[in-house]
Amino acid sequence: MASTKTVLGAIFIASFYLSASIAFPPGHHEGSYPVGNSPTTGLSPDYYKFTCPQADEIVVSILKKAIAKEPRIAASLLRLLFHDCFVQGCDASVLLDDAEEVVSEKNAIPNKNSIRGFEVIDEIKATLEKACPHTVSCADTIALAARASTVLSGGPYWELPLGRRDSKAANMKLANKNLPPPNATLHRLIKFFERQGLDKVDLVALSGSHTIGKARCVSFKQRLYNQHRDNRPDNTLEKGFYHILASACPRTGGDNSIHPLDFSSPSKFDNSYYKLILEGKGLLNSDEVLWTGKDPEIAGLVKSYAENEPLFFEHYVNSIIKMGNINPLVGYNGEIRKNCRRVNQEI
Repeated sequence: MASTKTVLGAIFIASFYLSASIAFPPGHHEGSYPVGNSPTTGLSPDYYKFTCPQADEIVVSILKKAIAKEPRIAASLLRLLFHDCFVQGCDASVLLDDAEEVVSEKNAIPNKNSIRGFEVIDEIKATLEKACPHTVSCADTIALAARASTVLSGGPYWELPLGRRDSKAANMKLANKNLPPPNATLHRLIKFFERQGLDKVDLVALSGSHTIGKARCVSFKQRLYNQHRDNRPDNTLEKGFYHILASACPRTGGDNSIHPLDFSSPSKFDNSYYKLILEGKGLLNSDEVLWTGKDPEIAGLVKSYAENEPLFFEHYVNSIIKMGNINPLVGYNGEIRKNCRRVNQEI
């Protein structure tokens, strides 16, 4: 009889731990996973397969119209993903407006008068809410919009892990700390990416996002007139390109004038960005230093991508998936915002 009780007790204990491990897999409640690895219990390309199978179709249909109206919006939405993930993980904190308990990241130095595309995200989210109420997060909306923007601009498609939830707070301090400035040196750029668990391949591949979009004169004016605080231009700038930029961006005034990051194909996602860098025609300092920064591995990648677009696309897909896995909120962490600009009201 005693042995029977012992056996039954052992079975009970074993079944209890098995049930607990199924209900609460390791790390399920922690809200973060190693960068570059899809979490086994959180993010999945099939996350909305049964709850909102039309989510991607909705995003693409709205973006087709938005990009046709203003091609630049594709780059703006792609940039939102980067500016979201690099702050406190891919949690849509970048979308929050100022509120009683929220200091918006939109007013951080790297973001103010710079990041855009919020109205398009609003339209996508409102349509998603009508089709699938309280289902698709704002964080996933950014990620879906970034992929669609890339594909609609001629870039690669990737299987996108989904299931991120939305933060209930923003972090302006981290936005100012974690987002690299356009005049960053190569050493600093490497450090910014390492802080997020991203390596040199990720740095060079993700910089290729600058194959579409535009930048304000204030972002590169230092290169034209005072690169080393000596009132002289950056000597790595190709001379003809320098004169084009100087005529568009005078020494005084014109800070908000915009210029294509990749002037040869500003609305097409391709590898011409890297070809221009090799010619001394990278727009931002953070672009050109990939080639001139005296890092053989990074310079080699720039040359390889310039010569081999499929290789660039392959590395880009791997790196953007990796970036999209930075500290997502999953499980019961965070929330699914109804309006991406504000946290849900507690009832």
